[in-house]
Amino acid sequence: MNNKNLMNHAADNIRILAVSMVEKAKSGHPGGAMGGADFINVLFSEFLVYDPNNPEWEGRDRFYLDPGHMSPMLYSALAMQGKYTIDELKEFRQWGSVTPGHPERDIRHGIENTSGPLGQGHTYAVGAAIAEKFLEARLSHTMMQHKIYAYISDGGIQEEISQGAGRVAGLLHLNNLIMFYDANEIQLSTECDTVMNENTKMKYQSWGWNVLEINGNDPDEIREALKNANNEKDRPTLIIGHTIMGKGAIKADGTSYERNVNTHGAPLGQESYVNTVKNLGGDINNPFVIFDDVKELYENRKKELLKIVEQRHIAEDKWRKDNPETATLMDEWFSGKAPKVDWSSVTQKRDVATRVASSVCLGILGEQVHNMVCSSADLCNSDKTDGFLKKTHEFKADDFSGAFFQAGVSELTMACICIGMYLHGLAGDLAIKDIGKESLIAGDLIDYLPKAFLRMED
Repeated sequence: MNNKNLMNHAADNIRILAVSMVEKAKSGHPGGAMGGADFINVLFSEFLVYDPNNPEWEGRDRFYLDPGHMSPMLYSALAMQGKYTIDELKEFRQWGSVTPGHPERDIRHGIENTSGPLGQGHTYAVGAAIAEKFLEARLSHTMMQHKIYAYISDGGIQEEISQGAGRVAGLLHLNNLIMFYDANEIQLSTECDTVMNENTKMKYQSWGWNVLEINGNDPDEIREALKNANNEKDRPTLIIGHTIMGKGAIKADGTSYERNVNTHGAPLGQESYVNTVKNLGGDINNPFVIFDDVKELYENRKKELLKIVEQRHIAEDKWRKDNPETATLMDEWFSGKAPKVDWSSVTQKRDVATRVASSVCLGILGEQVHNMVCSSADLCNSDKTDGFLKKTHEFKADDFSGAFFQAGVSELTMACICIGMYLHGLAGDLAIKDIGKESLIAGDLIDYLPKAFLRMED
């Protein structure tokens, strides 16, 4: 267990880098990044499992940032992992930089999802958790045992899609999903009590979640909550972390700038910025620095990770030797290549309804494409996606051997969960190419699915 003073120092280091990035860019969101620094530091320096030598390792834990405007926090923590340089942090929000205002999916740099409207990011995480369970049922726990971490904010909780994500995750007992709710009670234009008055803890408990409530700026409480969440065997976990917006910020007149709406979406301002950097222990003449003890903290974590993943890789190699056919199948699934489908048995009647014709094709896919998931928003017997369902069975809690996802009456939730399952898929890649990463939304993926299937035929 790391010393509390060291963990506080590392979190302050993230805060200094975050406010300096925003100040240099003259644009951005410093307050939330400052409040969330403690959680992401504990997660990244003590819990998140990844291969330092292979960022695309299939068995890595995933971290999904829902509020993309808090990117300075994420970039700073990833810089401590060695995935960004200080010079790249200085290019925050600049044209063509690898540190845009909202993160864009970039596995090499540790970015798992392109952000969009609030609520969608953690819904992707639900999809990723389902995908992990789906793959574990087919490839074994040895190969698929990673955790899915999500980070959500007050705004994300307000978005209607959060209700669908919470319901589905609880229904399916996604114990591999751990979500941190950054409850700072401040949003862009108002304090949260102007627009919301609900018991979030009880809401998630009613969906079957394990809910923990902590001081989100205390590394010891964060650590214990993450231990509890990782030990949970039957439920997804929500950690409600009460944090301080703009933690450590000081106004130009020397008074506290914490818990202030004005820190949410604008630079602190020169005099306040100077006072804040000094208050956090930084050098105003050279703020873009990772402290020596923080470097050591993350270097030590890297050494721990190399030992952890070495043992994991040994177990994976043994599994491959013991299960050669399944190992070959796994390699095919992760190759990025489209599966070969034999359509020769397909016959269609003249003037048949398109949904009926589609059902016949889905039945073929259900028989031949064993890493495919089909979904319906309570319409399978109407839109005829039950052509696929007849070849498999629905996902259920503790049983992901089937391949059909019943989303309920929640089309947007379903689309975003499917994006989470298929985040690196062909449809997403095609849409991104035409539309751009920052503009991609859930509905676009559905629009581009036909193009993906045409590409499969090529």
